[in-house]
Amino acid sequence: MALNHYVAICRPLHHSTILHPGTIGCIGIAVLLHGLILLSPFPILLQSLIFCQTTVIGHAYCEHMAVVKLACTETTVNRAYGLAVALLVVGLDVLAVGVSYALILQAVLKVPGSEARLKAFSTCGAHVCVILVFSVPGMFSFLTHRFGHNVSHHVHVLMATLYLLVPPALNPLVYGVKTRQIRQRVLRVFYVKGLV
Repeated sequence: MALNHYVAICRPLHHSTILHPGTIGCIGIAVLLHGLILLSPFPILLQSLIFCQTTVIGHAYCEHMAVVKLACTETTVNRAYGLAVALLVVGLDVLAVGVSYALILQAVLKVPGSEARLKAFSTCGAHVCVILVFSVPGMFSFLTHRFGHNVSHHVHVLMATLYLLVPPALNPLVYGVKTRQIRQRVLRVFYVKGLV
């Protein structure tokens, strides 16, 4: 989306030639391969662990670090690889989005009309909100597994579950609020309840 916003704002006349279906397909394949390459070592690393205690995971889903915590053998490699993947994925995402939005900001500030600037900031602002809603709970969940030894188990489970459920649920709302009819309906619901 950051690339789409960059092309739409900085190179609007070339949007269809830059982001044609072939390019979108190549980007999709690259994202798929990126995920497969980074995530395929997890089951291989888990096979080498020995589990001598309970094998019940105290999470709503099978999270890698929750399984690693059940092992009674050395898990340094699993922990290091899990942390490296979490930081690499989020780091690359933040870097790509940051560079894209720096270029967008540079282009938008050159536009003379304030209405065009406001529209560009509105579009990009929604995307940044979605990224933050997805990244912050995810990083909290990843990092508390490694460093948050004083964080209660219930908080771990809650944050991991929120990380999976909240971003997809908020995604349509964040983008939908830009639509005038949806925004008016949402404001009416909050106004009726006395929250606004």
